[in-house]
Amino acid sequence: MKKVFICSVISAVLIAGMAFAAGTAHQNTGCGLGTLLWENKADDSSVSQALQATTNGTFGNQTFGISTGTSECKQPTRFVKNEKVNQFVAHNMDNIAKDIATGKGESLDTLAELMDVSVDKRPAFYSNLQTNFSHIFTSEKVEAADVIDNILSISF
Repeated sequence: MKKVFICSVISAVLIAGMAFAAGTAHQNTGCGLGTLLWENKADDSSVSQALQATTNGTFGNQTFGISTGTSECKQPTRFVKNEKVNQFVAHNMDNIAKDIATGKGESLDTLAELMDVSVDKRPAFYSNLQTNFSHIFTSEKVEAADVIDNILSISF
């Protein structure tokens, strides 16, 4: 009798979950391979969403989808697509800091070029960076990725 009761409760929870979950799989499971594989083959139930989430997590493909804008993922608007920007900033932090502090310089020109800042917008870009130097270089031990994120957050 106890087993019948437990099975009934579990069934009721699953049925209720299916009713409430209808149309929300992508919202609940996010983007990725699991979402693509299971979305048209399943009924949007809790079990289906669990399969989607498990597949996404197992293959670790959401990160790839987010960074490339694939697998029904939307790429962040402030995402630096150019690996050359990452490498350039990492290898030239001191020169970039000096150039941003003065508002001009070769490394700043290179950074603007790598970030696809149009020539007519560069003076404003340089001025904005110079004005916000303390927001870009937040400490002496700031990392290149943080510098890039800080530049993106204030300049675009």
